[in-house]
Amino acid sequence: MTPMLRLYNTLTREKAAFTPIDPAHVRMYACGPTVYDAAHIGNARPIIVFDLLFRLLRHLYGPAHVTYARNVTDVDDKINARARERGITIRELTDGTLAQFHADIRALGVLMADDVNVAGERLRFVEPRATDHIGEMHRLIEGLVGSGHAYVAEGHVLFDVPSMPDYGALSKRPLDEMEAGARVEVAPYKRSPLDFVLWKPSKEGEPSWPSPCGIEAGGRPGWHIECSAMSWKHLGETFDIHAGGIDLIFPHHENEVAQSRCCFGTSVMANVWLHNGFLQVEGEKMSKSLGNFITIGQVLADWPGEVVRLNMLKTHYRQPIDWTLRGLEESNRMLERWYDAAGEAAPADSISDGVIDALCDDLNTPAAIGELHRLAGTDASALKAAAGLMGFLGETKAQREAARVSAAGVDVATVEALIAERKAARAAKDWAASDRVRDALVAMGVSVKDNKDGTTTWTVAG
Repeated sequence: MTPMLRLYNTLTREKAAFTPIDPAHVRMYACGPTVYDAAHIGNARPIIVFDLLFRLLRHLYGPAHVTYARNVTDVDDKINARARERGITIRELTDGTLAQFHADIRALGVLMADDVNVAGERLRFVEPRATDHIGEMHRLIEGLVGSGHAYVAEGHVLFDVPSMPDYGALSKRPLDEMEAGARVEVAPYKRSPLDFVLWKPSKEGEPSWPSPCGIEAGGRPGWHIECSAMSWKHLGETFDIHAGGIDLIFPHHENEVAQSRCCFGTSVMANVWLHNGFLQVEGEKMSKSLGNFITIGQVLADWPGEVVRLNMLKTHYRQPIDWTLRGLEESNRMLERWYDAAGEAAPADSISDGVIDALCDDLNTPAAIGELHRLAGTDASALKAAAGLMGFLGETKAQREAARVSAAGVDVATVEALIAERKAARAAKDWAASDRVRDALVAMGVSVKDNKDGTTTWTVAG
């Protein structure tokens, strides 16, 4: 019997049992990166959190019965400006930044297309790019204009917010509050201050595509229409779960809902909406002006990806997280204990009920991690299996140590030669020489352990 998954739904502001539209095809969408520059550590939070949900859904419903779409925004003002600065096309820019993003998140243990997709079968993971879905955007926009939910004005196509009586149901913002916030420099061609852009003219030097609705000049899509088009193409008019950061609830997700529902005449776009909380660094909001802006790549230069992943999941996804050095150090020690406890044990055939129950309670990762601690003291095989579900203990101890050695810049041959020299000094009872060699190893950042069986092992201190 499938355990009951309960999720907190932003749309209803309640935690409730998850019932898929079709248990044979569970469908989830998450807003992915805007690839104009290296992704920061805050961008990693939804990627890690919703990767965990993807893993859990695969466990509950079967790998062949879950499709996860995580989009890539590869056209917007920042991308256009950065490409213009570098004198390259937006595709050249975004191809490079997307490749770096993929390398970063793979190091974080995030499942990728080649990890889960099977030739000849329905896609299990898809990563649509906005610029590959201009045709779908045209069809949505023209459908909205045709149904009276959008209009053409001065080369723009705008969504007519007052045409949707329950606009604001996701964010729960009062209409007068939204109108007040929208009245700064309202474009004269807007019928209502709340109306938002579906399509706009491209300025000179900007990327341009043929426009919908008979508009002669070329243009480009608004941000919100991209996700409606991509989710529709890959998951259908309605689907099970839509996920993203809490900062996207308004206006982005609210506007997605408006576009999709009004175009297709559906009561919902997605049945469940999940949003992860904000991330701050050492108690302060992350910003370049404060000097605490940290990219994923910068963190990975100092810490293994599993440490970064664990540090992110120690806090429940809906709560704010404070990213600290102390937290990373603690996460590193936790993983070391788990690796020591798991040893070379083979994973168990089933996952601990305690871990599954915790994750099925709205991804209660702190409780699941507590269960991993318990398993570390009782059952190495069960620990290996449960940790594997969560994206941990994916390396052998030898691989992990080799990575630490490489990161620390330690020359293995030099260390092995010094250990042999120390062993010879100890055999000759030349304790002063033995101590000198040990001190040299310590200076290199190497910790030496003399075992009862007469062997000597070493690790990189850290």
